[in-house]
Amino acid sequence: MTTTLPEQMTASVLIAPSTIALQDVPVPALGRTQVLVKVEAVGVCGSDTHFYETGNIGDIVVEGPVILGHESAGVIVAGGEDVPASRIGTRVAVEPQTVCRRCQYCKKGSYHLCRDVAFYGAWPVDGSFAEYEIIDDDFAHDIPHGMTFEQAAMAEPVSVAVHAVRKAGVTSGSRVLITGAGPIGVLNAQVARAFGASEIVISDPVENRRRFAEEHGATRAVDPGTTDFSRLDEHFDCYIDASGNARAIDSAIPTIRPGGIAVLVGMGGDRLELPIALMQHREITLTGTFRYVNTWPDAIALIASGQVDVESLITGRYGLDEVEDALLKAKTDPLAIKTMVIPGLEGTGAE
Repeated sequence: MTTTLPEQMTASVLIAPSTIALQDVPVPALGRTQVLVKVEAVGVCGSDTHFYETGNIGDIVVEGPVILGHESAGVIVAGGEDVPASRIGTRVAVEPQTVCRRCQYCKKGSYHLCRDVAFYGAWPVDGSFAEYEIIDDDFAHDIPHGMTFEQAAMAEPVSVAVHAVRKAGVTSGSRVLITGAGPIGVLNAQVARAFGASEIVISDPVENRRRFAEEHGATRAVDPGTTDFSRLDEHFDCYIDASGNARAIDSAIPTIRPGGIAVLVGMGGDRLELPIALMQHREITLTGTFRYVNTWPDAIALIASGQVDVESLITGRYGLDEVEDALLKAKTDPLAIKTMVIPGLEGTGAE
């Protein structure tokens, strides 16, 4: 299709650990099946903050300038040659990855495990803290008319929860334990409830996070420092860790019933000690999650229906010129939960 594209855009660029600069950079070039999205809202993820502070996550090392951010939504303003003209003007939530579509993982539907996946905001792939981004047309998911861009950007963390809850096998009547009441833990609680869980216990040492979790999905929130987990031995069908904390995981494993499932979502250390004999005797399945796969339609539907409340998680909004403040907000403000970057805001300060 023929359209006039902007040549330059403003972006917040990570140029070194703990250093972000507002720069004019070229608008990324469209491929035949890609769309150009005008970014309207981007959620800040803990992985963005980790990249900013340390310059790496695991074996992904930032070796040059990169635009962070991957929880985004916006409007399609242009498309490649093979994209229907009707897509222009469509409001979308962006699934922030491109895959080869040819490998064994892609062909069997596990495209998130593609060895050639390019994930947005993870060097060397630029992300969403910018005025525009490109994405494969089928990874730009339509959103309902009444959904805000901030809600749509939250489809990414909700997708993390959908993928985890699916892997945990949560169904009607499931009893679920979640460790970690940050945004991902709370969203897991809400998604588990939407999937039919009858009991959802969430554990976190921070009192205000426990209170928030009980107001948003959990049937009960407990303090791991004062809770006797031995009283919950073999109680839960499913366990989801959203903390990455080794002590939390170690305390939780014995609460899983025989034949239960443990899903590790939180990013912690490279190694973890586990009660192997107990897990073998109970035939507990232990698995991890790597982002998500085929989750966006369900995530969008859960948000649109109100079964998952994302609005209440958003506690601050920043412009592109305030990305550094946005990245550190969760560490500087104990009441902060989820921060949004709004490219249209300029020098406004946080809400």
